[in-house]
Amino acid sequence: MYVKEVTVENQVGLHARPATFFIQKANEFKSSIWVEKEERRVNAKSLLGVLSLGIVGGTTIRVIADGPDEEAAVDGLVKLVSSGFSE
Repeated sequence: MYVKEVTVENQVGLHARPATFFIQKANEFKSSIWVEKEERRVNAKSLLGVLSLGIVGGTTIRVIADGPDEEAAVDGLVKLVSSGFSE
């Protein structure tokens, strides 16, 4: 299992468009991937799950992966979130 924390940089957070980019990126990996905000953990490959967390700009989230490409998955998603989804 590999875990990293990242702060959501874009002002609007993970609304529909950035969440879609996040999920598309998560689906590139074989590992099981989760997003955690406070005590809630959801499947990072589920749009409804990610949107249900209500992640806004400035929120710190944890990206967790378990599987054959867990480090690449977490690092790739953290990089995407840190970039502000190019918005």
